[in-house]
Amino acid sequence: MIKNIIATGVLLVLVGIVVFNFFDNQKEAETEKAKNISSEGGAIAPVESAGLEPGEAAPDFSLQTLNGEPIQLSDFKGKKVILNFWATWCPPCKKEMPEMQAIQEEYGDEVEILAVNMTDSEAKGISDVKKFQEEFKYTYTMPLDEDGELSIAYKVYNVPTTYFIGSDGKIALPRKSGPMTYDFMVESISQME
Repeated sequence: MIKNIIATGVLLVLVGIVVFNFFDNQKEAETEKAKNISSEGGAIAPVESAGLEPGEAAPDFSLQTLNGEPIQLSDFKGKKVILNFWATWCPPCKKEMPEMQAIQEEYGDEVEILAVNMTDSEAKGISDVKKFQEEFKYTYTMPLDEDGELSIAYKVYNVPTTYFIGSDGKIALPRKSGPMTYDFMVESISQME
């Protein structure tokens, strides 16, 4: 009788170990999958988040820059615009920003870069953006989307997201979700009118 109780106890312990290992391995696999998705800035988004389509008029907006200057998208009509949405906490955003600075330095007469900070997603709001700008000293314009309304108008559900707006004020190319490279931006600029 005692042998049966001991055998049953040992069997239950072994079954418990197997079950624990199974769930632990499942959790590790899901964590690894999540790392792979987030490392490229991707996200699962609703169907209606496909974004604005080429040929549509780019919604005009009025925001303040980090320096407190008001800007409107319509101020840049007649010039190509790279409209980028980003946040200081976003690693893919940080990856593309030096590439955007290189574009600013080389194509600044032809193209306006508007790097819209999604300020409503920042932990400390504008102070996070100011600290970031002081550290990296990017020279392109950084408007602040403090209430998140602009990101809603442009159907931005993950960052970075970029729109390419032609000199006619219309969306020129499909939006880009995820970080851009210098070469990608040069090719996109060449396709814009």
